Amino acid sequence: MIKPSLINRDFKIRANRAHLNHKKTKLPVVLLGTSLLFAAVFYFKSATSLTDPDDNVDLTASSLIIPIALPNNSPDDFSPPALDTVSKRLTLTSTNKKKAIITTNSEETAWKQYTVKSGDNLAKIFKRLEYSPTTLHNIIKLGGKANALKNIKPGQTLRFAQNSNAECISLEYDIDRIKTLKIKTSGNGFTALISEKPVEISHATASAEIQNSLFYDAKQAGISDKTIMELANIFGWDIDFSQGLRQGDSFTLLYESKFIDGKRIENGHILAAEFINRGDKYQAIRFADKNGDAEYFSPDGKSMRKTFLRNPIDFARVSSHFNLRRKHPVLNRIRAHKGVDYAASTGTPIKSTGDGKVIFRGVKGGYGRVVIVQHGQKYSSLYAHMSKYGRYKKGSRIKQGQTLGYVGMSGLATGPHLHYELRINGVHRNPLTAKFPAAKPIDKNLLAKFKQRTAPLLAQLEIAKQTQLALN
Repeated sequence: MIKPSLINRDFKIRANRAHLNHKKTKLPVVLLGTSLLFAAVFYFKSATSLTDPDDNVDLTASSLIIPIALPNNSPDDFSPPALDTVSKRLTLTSTNKKKAIITTNSEETAWKQYTVKSGDNLAKIFKRLEYSPTTLHNIIKLGGKANALKNIKPGQTLRFAQNSNAECISLEYDIDRIKTLKIKTSGNGFTALISEKPVEISHATASAEIQNSLFYDAKQAGISDKTIMELANIFGWDIDFSQGLRQGDSFTLLYESKFIDGKRIENGHILAAEFINRGDKYQAIRFADKNGDAEYFSPDGKSMRKTFLRNPIDFARVSSHFNLRRKHPVLNRIRAHKGVDYAASTGTPIKSTGDGKVIFRGVKGGYGRVVIVQHGQKYSSLYAHMSKYGRYKKGSRIKQGQTLGYVGMSGLATGPHLHYELRINGVHRNPLTAKFPAAKPIDKNLLAKFKQRTAPLLAQLEIAKQTQLALN
């Protein structure tokens, strides 16, 4: 058995040696850790002082991460990287942060385009695009310029701007090639304005000789549908374009041509025109008074407009003339035809031949659907066999050229056509031969100014006419 003294002595000796060995091992580690700590403090202090204060980099922000490139030497080497590298990387981080903010702001507004479909209105479009009914209400209640949105047609486009919450904040609608309606958010809701593109206007001329029809020959001369219709309206009181044209008749026009950014978009008004029909020459010049109201007058100042249009339908064929001894096609017996029939397809618009008041709208025996217009005390006109009525009801005032109904075959009719009657002092008259009084001429006080303004237009018209003759 071993003595206790010997055991204790041996144990103490071993314990003291182990303690000394532990102290020797711990001292280098402490020194190394202290060195690394001082190096890290010096490194961060130097990097912070070298950063440009204009970059506004928040080193305490949790979102900013400072990239520190590790050296390519051994993993045991804890020496800090070069300070110029850290400075450059801090600057790049700050720049990228600014760019990200700009990109985010630009992406907050997104535009989308919608093409109007048949049957669409603004309410249906807003519902389809999932925009708020409140936004729609605020736009509609603007009234005024915003009322143009009530006239949207299939094929037109609407442009919408929406924010990041998919709320409509702006709307654009091209009313025509020149005007654009713009609706934008403001402090009090929405505002509406109409912007117009700058339009350049030049003068153009055209001439043609009638060989087939006014419409066909004018189209061959490069004249637009709009300008052809305007030409027919100018001379429609004096010339019967459905029955009165002959081969060899001719016309010459001076009209406006509109351009945007050098590109022709449409024709403007006819400024002066000449039409030779059966050897008779008719001339017309456009003149606007001080209020901006424009009409066409002959060179001596007489109005081209008469109290009545010669025909209630444009370019329609007369299928049955005024004849008091005509045999009725349905009843098959002699029955006076106290009007003129115009053959046209169902749905063709019918125009009121003069200013007046609608005194009857309804069904009238064999006439079918009928509208009767009273023109003052002396004249009245009747329009029969309509397929449907226009918007003018009994008691409504109507102006010359406005649509009062559409061609059909209601009542006793063998096909779609318009039956048109004219009464003067209660007696039926032939609308194709009746004499109508002209509208008021140029005021005597304006006659000298009228001739001064129109003389250059007539001169341009004559030059265009002589040029066309030389080419032929």
